[in-house]
Amino acid sequence: MQVLFEDNHLIAVNKPGGLLVQGDETGDQTLVDWVKYYIKERYDKPGDVYLGLIHRIDRPVSGVVIFARTSKGLERMNALFRDRKVKKTYLAITHERPKEFAGRLENYLWKDRTKNKTKVLERPSRRHPDAKKSVLEYELQGDLNHHSLLKINPITGRSHQIRAQLAAIGTPIRGDLKYGAKIKNQDGTIDLHSYRLEFEHPIKKEPVVIQADPPETSIWDWFQVDGI
Repeated sequence: MQVLFEDNHLIAVNKPGGLLVQGDETGDQTLVDWVKYYIKERYDKPGDVYLGLIHRIDRPVSGVVIFARTSKGLERMNALFRDRKVKKTYLAITHERPKEFAGRLENYLWKDRTKNKTKVLERPSRRHPDAKKSVLEYELQGDLNHHSLLKINPITGRSHQIRAQLAAIGTPIRGDLKYGAKIKNQDGTIDLHSYRLEFEHPIKKEPVVIQADPPETSIWDWFQVDGI
């Protein structure tokens, strides 16, 4: 586990693809388990370690995940995410290049919890009245070997938002069979990476930029992502 940022109130790590952020019915080990163990060992803490879950990324996705080490940090970071005061930057490798080199996607998303899959709608309907408006911006960074690298800034934070909205314009993420990719990655991951979080520290009121290198795999090595 790579620790990217750490102080008395927050800790951020670079999550490997394939690792759960928090527990589910599988009972598999989670990122929460890892981070608690790290804090307990590093600071020789007796008893249970407090760790507040601020946000999540999907199991097959890699990259920055930030946790709170204090209840004050958790409450204030939750407010920053809720008020959209955290700038999120993702990188995705797709099988197809989008028709437009850059764009803004605005749709309504509805989560089918029985299938754990998100459906893209043009507008809410009587059948899906709880569909939520979802917005992201993307920009093509480069093409290589019939793949494209996209930089994505999600404005909203819906479940499977990036995966579903990119698939809806014909650019499924590499390895993402659930949303239209034709070939899976051997390790079960998808090539979507939480690259950077930018926000004002909720306690210190200082600018914070947390950035995580993409996985060290051949597909990511094709693209130069420094400085994106």
